[in-house]
Amino acid sequence: MSIKSQHSTHQILSHPKQRKIRKIMRNQLYLLFLGIFVLITLNKSVHVSAQKYISLGKQKHRHDDMQQMEQPLSGIQIHKTVLALTKSASIHVVGPMLLGSKGEDFEWVTINLKNADPTNDDWVGVFSPAKFNESICPPVTIDEQQFGAPFLCTAPLKFKYANYQNTNYTKTGRTSLKFRLINQRGDFSFAFFSGGVSNPKLIGVSNFVAFANPKAPLYPRLALGKSWDIMTVTWTSGYNIDEAVPFVEWGWKGQDQKRSPAGTLTFHRNSMCGTPARTVGWRDPGFIHTSFLKDLWPNMVYTYKLGHMLNNGSIVWSKQYSFKSAPFPGQESLQRIVIFGDMGKQERDGSNEYANYQPGSLMTTDTLIKDLDNIDAVFLIGDLPYANGYISQWDQFTAQVEPITSRVPFMIASGNHERTWENSGSLYTGIDSGGECGVPAETLYYVPAENRAKFWYAADYGMFHFCIGDTEHDWREGSEQYKFIEQCFASANRHKQPWLIFATHRVLGYSSNDWYAKEGSFEEPMGREHLQKLWQKYKVDMAFYGHVHNYERVCPIYQNQCVNKETSHYSGVVNGTIHVVVGGGGSNLNRFTTINTTWSVFKDYDYGFVKLTAFDQSNLLFEYKKSKDGKVYDSFTISRDYKDVLACVHDGCEPTTLAS
Repeated sequence: MSIKSQHSTHQILSHPKQRKIRKIMRNQLYLLFLGIFVLITLNKSVHVSAQKYISLGKQKHRHDDMQQMEQPLSGIQIHKTVLALTKSASIHVVGPMLLGSKGEDFEWVTINLKNADPTNDDWVGVFSPAKFNESICPPVTIDEQQFGAPFLCTAPLKFKYANYQNTNYTKTGRTSLKFRLINQRGDFSFAFFSGGVSNPKLIGVSNFVAFANPKAPLYPRLALGKSWDIMTVTWTSGYNIDEAVPFVEWGWKGQDQKRSPAGTLTFHRNSMCGTPARTVGWRDPGFIHTSFLKDLWPNMVYTYKLGHMLNNGSIVWSKQYSFKSAPFPGQESLQRIVIFGDMGKQERDGSNEYANYQPGSLMTTDTLIKDLDNIDAVFLIGDLPYANGYISQWDQFTAQVEPITSRVPFMIASGNHERTWENSGSLYTGIDSGGECGVPAETLYYVPAENRAKFWYAADYGMFHFCIGDTEHDWREGSEQYKFIEQCFASANRHKQPWLIFATHRVLGYSSNDWYAKEGSFEEPMGREHLQKLWQKYKVDMAFYGHVHNYERVCPIYQNQCVNKETSHYSGVVNGTIHVVVGGGGSNLNRFTTINTTWSVFKDYDYGFVKLTAFDQSNLLFEYKKSKDGKVYDSFTISRDYKDVLACVHDGCEPTTLAS
């Protein structure tokens, strides 16, 4: 039975005798583990006798089953852990216990394992805080109600099987593993388990390691503000406002610097809507700071660094970063925008390796980093880390994309894996967010929305005008969001900003994806029915979608009919909107239907992203690049004059009168 179903079908018993037994058992467990951790802190091995547990039949872990899981950590039944510490197994950290002594944000840590009874199911979990035995889940099963809450109720940050890259482990009982740790505002320990992830038995715990300053300001995320001359900087730290005052020191490169204050937010377990976010997936997110750098000059390189002034007057600094400010709206210059969806996160150390959950995520990340000098802004249109209620994964994601987000505006949209949850105001039913119901995304990333809980907003970058929708809230005609979308389209000055872009997560236009084809809609039902009149009326150039994990370009289209026969170069009046699915940012790919969809121009079952390059107000280049090599595999150009944007098209004509 899953954690969710357990919590929804059982209640905590409160009989006095049961409470007494539960209290005694919990106290015994606590004293036992307290003694263990005292030994750990003295850097001695943990060797504690334990009752021999009954084998439930050890099987080689099924990699194919793990690959199908929505989130790798969800396969770990941590609440079923049995305490089975034994002197025949040990786990030790090799090297220094203090990490980041030179200000590093991450460190590689090696651990040595030894087990006299090794199996293919043995695995190691990374826990933070290091004392992970604190019980935070209410008892739900009969045994838990009688004897106390689960022994462990905190999921690890990541895990590896002991036989990772060592096929001799089951013969020798010895191996080493390397983990890449990022600074996550806490100390770390490594726990050694047998019994697989379904029935874990804790057989050893390592000594602790910690970063020199676990509260350090980290992982800056730039975003466009509500005005073209504002850049926002959001970052994470361990400092609340009663400990330190957050700010950003910034200015022209090589010139005098100024300081701008930052606001501080966080969220709590009771901000989450359900499990696992409220239970095994919960981890304190630290404090989220946002500063608004205002009155920027266009096209200037600014340097900045994050600061926290402590109560004693000293300042904790981040390293220095830089960004280039946005061009003035309508300014003609080379402007380059990257768009994709469904990125996910991936561990550089091979952790969670059997899940194969987002195998393209690092390819996309690294390819963008290599070309970052030729990118001005990035739009990730939903489904960011696929944390799915495991809050620690948001830190892992922000660290992964930090080389990008610290240098160029990183704009996001809300996806089903950020927002969707039962009875929480989501348009769609489901539990895709793992109980997050949008809170981590809207807190950790700034968007220039009037209400960040409603993820629709407008953004300007030079000659581009972006209208970002939120498919997880009602977008149908008559809704609040529908009115915003029309207002956003109508507000575009097409003389100054000729390139009008609509982007959202779920496919509201066209897709040859297999499941949409089986539904017979080739889209989210009612998408085109409600929105195509707006796309046509306001002559939207392109509409981008994620959700479907592949790439597909559709012809300029209206009412299911291609309205332009060109495929590689569009000139003059285009007559319809070009729809693009670009959901191959990193998560497992989705198959296309075998049905011949006549409106589809190009399909690709691979990881990649789109790059738009505006040369001036008349010429634009569209490129689809694969993440594996950064090469162009699909492209087209648009060349037109302002009069072509104004021209009358079917259902897109301004009213006229016969009066002179």
